Amino acid sequence: MKNRKKLLIVLLCLVYIINVQAQHENIKRLTSDYELWYDEPASNKGGLIPANESERPIDIDWERWSLPIGNGYMGASIFGGTSTERLQLTDKTLYIRGLWGAETQTSFGDLYLDFFHDLRSDYRRSLNLNKGIAEVSYQYQGVKYHREYFMSYPDNVLVIKLTADKPGSLTFTVRPQIAHLVPFGPLQRTDTMTIGYLSGPTQTRFSYNGREGKVFAKDDIITLRGKTEYLKLIYEAQVKVIPINGSMSAWNDSNADHGTIRVENADSAVILLALGTNYRLSPQVFANKPAEKLKGCPDPHTEISQRLIKATQKGYSQLRTTHINDFSSLTERVQLNIGPKSYLPTDRLLAAYKAGKQDTYLEELFFHYGRYLLISSARKGALPPTLQGVWNQYELAPWNGNYTHNINIQMNYWPAFNTNLTELFESYSDYHKAYKPMAEQFASKYIKIHHPQHFSDEPGGNGWTMGTGAGAYMVGMPGGHSGPGMAAFTSKLFWDYYAFTNDKQILKETSYPAILGVADFLSKVTTDTLGLLLANPSASPEQYAKATNRPYPTIGCAFDQQMIYENHQDAIRAANLLGEHNENIRLFKEQSKRLDPVQIGNSGQIKEYREEKYYGDIVLEQHHRHLSQLIGLYPGTLINENTPAWLDAAKVTLNRRGDVSTGWSMAHKINLWARAKEGNRAHDLVAALLTNGIRENLWATCLAVLRSPFQIDANFGGTAGIAEMLLQSHEGYIHILPALPDAWKDGSYKGLTARGNFEVSASWKEGRLTEAKVLSKQNNTCVLKYPGIACAELKDTTGKMIRYKSLGKDKISFPTKANQTYTISNVPQHTVTAAPQDLTADFNEDTVSLQWKPAKDAAAYAVYRTRGNNPDYELIATGVKQPSYKYTSSELKTTDFLIFKIVSLDRKKNEGKATTICVEKK
Repeated sequence: MKNRKKLLIVLLCLVYIINVQAQHENIKRLTSDYELWYDEPASNKGGLIPANESERPIDIDWERWSLPIGNGYMGASIFGGTSTERLQLTDKTLYIRGLWGAETQTSFGDLYLDFFHDLRSDYRRSLNLNKGIAEVSYQYQGVKYHREYFMSYPDNVLVIKLTADKPGSLTFTVRPQIAHLVPFGPLQRTDTMTIGYLSGPTQTRFSYNGREGKVFAKDDIITLRGKTEYLKLIYEAQVKVIPINGSMSAWNDSNADHGTIRVENADSAVILLALGTNYRLSPQVFANKPAEKLKGCPDPHTEISQRLIKATQKGYSQLRTTHINDFSSLTERVQLNIGPKSYLPTDRLLAAYKAGKQDTYLEELFFHYGRYLLISSARKGALPPTLQGVWNQYELAPWNGNYTHNINIQMNYWPAFNTNLTELFESYSDYHKAYKPMAEQFASKYIKIHHPQHFSDEPGGNGWTMGTGAGAYMVGMPGGHSGPGMAAFTSKLFWDYYAFTNDKQILKETSYPAILGVADFLSKVTTDTLGLLLANPSASPEQYAKATNRPYPTIGCAFDQQMIYENHQDAIRAANLLGEHNENIRLFKEQSKRLDPVQIGNSGQIKEYREEKYYGDIVLEQHHRHLSQLIGLYPGTLINENTPAWLDAAKVTLNRRGDVSTGWSMAHKINLWARAKEGNRAHDLVAALLTNGIRENLWATCLAVLRSPFQIDANFGGTAGIAEMLLQSHEGYIHILPALPDAWKDGSYKGLTARGNFEVSASWKEGRLTEAKVLSKQNNTCVLKYPGIACAELKDTTGKMIRYKSLGKDKISFPTKANQTYTISNVPQHTVTAAPQDLTADFNEDTVSLQWKPAKDAAAYAVYRTRGNNPDYELIATGVKQPSYKYTSSELKTTDFLIFKIVSLDRKKNEGKATTICVEKK
């Protein structure tokens, strides 16, 4: 007996030690750094795609293997070579004349560092996501070499530190080059150039797309300077080389356009780079003719010189400390742990994932990478991130390097809100304020053309609008393949900007003016049609019709109707919050009643077009990348848990659309399935994106083919979607773990944000919440949802138990105080009864016969039905014991189809999972 007691004590001690170690490992994982790392340089991977005789080869190393750093203004892609290092440089404002006369972003140039270290060993290159620092290290002839790179936002410089572990061992040449120089003037010759598009990556050289520039070295500085023909843009970069010991010399060729600096036998060196243009964000760059867009803008030389002097005076250590403090203050806000850390190089980790080994650490790394990329490309004072963020190596960037407003630019900012980076939206807010005068002109022009009876000659009286295309120098007008709801797709960002910050000043000065302007415009674009107000003309973005293989012109498509409804509701709420008495608010309320934003079709789907009967009977592509009819589900909010019939119809549409598509489309579907509260389906899309749309450096692609260009929106949308699986707040309450997949059975997160200015943290075990913490930033009421939470314990910051109001068994409400943290624990375990399977139906005259396979652990079933476009179901039977039911009603004689939902019930009559079916009359 004594031996048994001793053994029991030993076992208990072991369990305690294991638990302590597990907790320690969990804490360590939450606070550890994330990095992408590789054991080979980018220049030794991939190589060139063989080209046809009429094409230049495409350098795919940049899109697959280089590692990006950026500060919003500029970006650098690092290759990590040991013989020659390459840093590809991009400035967001550097544009030339592109195809069809459009302004198109172009690469700034490259910074080469020649070392000629060919036979190296112990190679490693990495990108630290927490600190925003890239590194390269290796051994060469007995010397350990190390390089460190970062792009400072506070000082707006690129910083490189080169070291060797033996004095006098560092010898290298700094050799910058300007990219894609072209003589000014009309076409003198025929040539080809790579532009990075999927189909036909070459175009014939055309007139007046010239770019001139020279590189010259003097003392310790190399200057790159030139101008463009079309916009008369002046661009400049200065590279300063600061060696410790050794010797340094500058060299220029006879024409002084290829300057270099040579450093020999140094102990270490720092290289600083500052660049810029004479671009200034203002209304004139959108309104004026090309030659006058930059009129009066100052030459960038003085500002760049001063920036470099200040950085030099600060010194490397202070530059590094300032950068890390700035960068990590954003990255460290959110932590996520959904699996054990992997120590494989990132490319092998991804390859294993694509081969079927779905390591959750890659999903975790991908989440943090999206936040890293947003921090690196969307900062106050800089332009918004383009379709490639702040990185582009092409002479003509894919899709002009612009901001596509029918989903892509919106997706870029989705993670700004729910992953605790709301201030990064200021880059778009400032951009919007600059283009708004032009957008108001477009609104007036649009109304005058399509609805002249509603035209107002008051300044701003027609609101503002925009089309799909926009960039650093232009915004477009709605038309073609996208309807007038486009502006509301954008204004939704402004509502979320307020909703997450709960800042009345932001609402008054930024969000409400943007939302109200769109509402003013959209209130004028509808036509009274049989009592409904339908957008006319109307178009679902980028959809083509079967009959014509062209955009399908219509009235009142789902995209436009849902966007008008969403924006009207946001305008009404904003006015109420501010106590505004705008005379149009009453109009928005009346119009909202007649918009009919969601319609259900005979396939049980949410219809994309009002004249659609079955899913896909109008469109050319059944699996089209856009899901415009589901914008009301995400990023909109009108389709939600409180409209269960619409939510189920959205699932039908999602399943019919399919999973694998463009990278950004798969990212959108992650968010859509998360909003549908289907965690496993959302995870299927995470896996589909990582398997089909992500390259070795974890950059997303447009298509899952080698020639498809890098496109960053899927990185951002994927990160937002993972956060949406773990926390939602769009339904008037904070829903904890709303779409947790089975693959993430154990985990935790910290710092995700919810509307109302709350930060939420949660831990779970075996798929069940063990603890949640809510940090309230303001004195707001907090409403939480989680199964069984009404029986949980709630404590304040001091550990004192506090009372809450139960709103049913799964929801609680309690007042909060600013900067106080509230802890929810001891949540009762809950089980959800499985859904019935293989539901079938037979519809004859006035009877529908339903049959299904029994669900495991189900004690009985409830039967619901809905008809028409009703958002909710009606309960028609409960406590059904057998897996079958006959529904007889006179209404069946006057309807073509109904939708039925069978819900499993446990022994306490709690509802579990359900299955639905759309039943048509024979």
